[in-house]
Amino acid sequence: MSQVPKKNDHRNLAKQLHLYHTQKDAPGMVFWHQNGWILLQELKKIIRTQLKEYKYQEVKSPTMINHTLWKKTGHWDNYHEHIFTTSSESHEYCIKPMNCPGHIQIFNQGIKSYKDLPYRIAEFGNCHRNEPSGSLHGLMRTREFTQDDGHIFCTKTQIFDELNHCIKMMYDIYNTFGFKTILVKLSTRPAKRIGTDSIWDTAEQHLSTVLQHNNISFQYQPNDGAFYGPKIEFALLDSLDRTWQCGTIQLDFSLPNLLNARYIDRHNSRVVPVMIHRAILGSMERFIGLITEEYAGFFPTWLAPTQVVLMNVTDQQSEYVSVIEKKLINKKIRTKVDLRNEKIGFKIRYYTLQRIPYMLICGNKEMNQNTVAIRTYRGQTLKNCNIDIFIKKLLCEINSYSLYQMEE
Repeated sequence: MSQVPKKNDHRNLAKQLHLYHTQKDAPGMVFWHQNGWILLQELKKIIRTQLKEYKYQEVKSPTMINHTLWKKTGHWDNYHEHIFTTSSESHEYCIKPMNCPGHIQIFNQGIKSYKDLPYRIAEFGNCHRNEPSGSLHGLMRTREFTQDDGHIFCTKTQIFDELNHCIKMMYDIYNTFGFKTILVKLSTRPAKRIGTDSIWDTAEQHLSTVLQHNNISFQYQPNDGAFYGPKIEFALLDSLDRTWQCGTIQLDFSLPNLLNARYIDRHNSRVVPVMIHRAILGSMERFIGLITEEYAGFFPTWLAPTQVVLMNVTDQQSEYVSVIEKKLINKKIRTKVDLRNEKIGFKIRYYTLQRIPYMLICGNKEMNQNTVAIRTYRGQTLKNCNIDIFIKKLLCEINSYSLYQMEE
């Protein structure tokens, strides 16, 4: 496996680009700075486009839940070593390592009919897992992370369509980021598990069938499923031929029953729903680390924390810069202004190192012609650009989630 060049290591780029930091007081936890926080929020925005398309309800479940609930689900017996706990007033609580038990509680509120299914809920859930300190590595392995989690409660006849939708969501998102090679594994029943062999046979068959239907090549990963169900794992191959597990789809016939989830079928009987667990990016922290290294910090314009920086050559252009700034901000373009009394070459070098996609230079010539000179973070120069035309092209680039800059 190739090693990432030191200059492209996401931990080094994080310092250079002011994304985040970690410190010994909170091992495996991330202190997000503004630029890194913008990345996280932009990832949420693009995931929300998929949630809207596939009619998910976005929810929020508690971070801390009484440990008795985790005993009912089997997490306490099968996953206890990874769970942080705390106590209050003689009650012991778990800091949630995952979101599924909380989502079942949301499903359980009120009577559900078969007409309400599939019932899709999603959460950008803040999870904690007690990973060994020696395994912690920047954003790639943390103890606190945000998971773009989703759970679908459905009937047995709806399983195939819902799994298909999950797979399409995955590939649409990965394609947006430019990942073409996706390695897929089907993880089967582990030794430590809940549910009968018959249930596991059915669940594993459903997952293999949907992969074959979509002509997706996959490898079996024996004994590596979750304790409550088999799972499909999607790993992205980066430009250094390293693989990173991101998305997962798990088929679960057990947890809803353990937590008394029921719906009323067309015969007026109470039936346990099937539950599909799915995450597209997985740990959003890890995904930010991955794309930081993949893009070497040159984030596509739609994702870049600052999309445009405006700079003057002399004080004479300050007012002109302010007029352009207002135009950009009115279009919700993330804009920075630099009116420092520094040489223009110094400013360009500084913002190139900051990986700002577009540097707009305003001198007397540009001011008199009502234009700007543009320098991209790739070193391309565009002269005498009409600012309104530039904004129109820029918005098109941003709104289409383009990986390329204008004129490329």
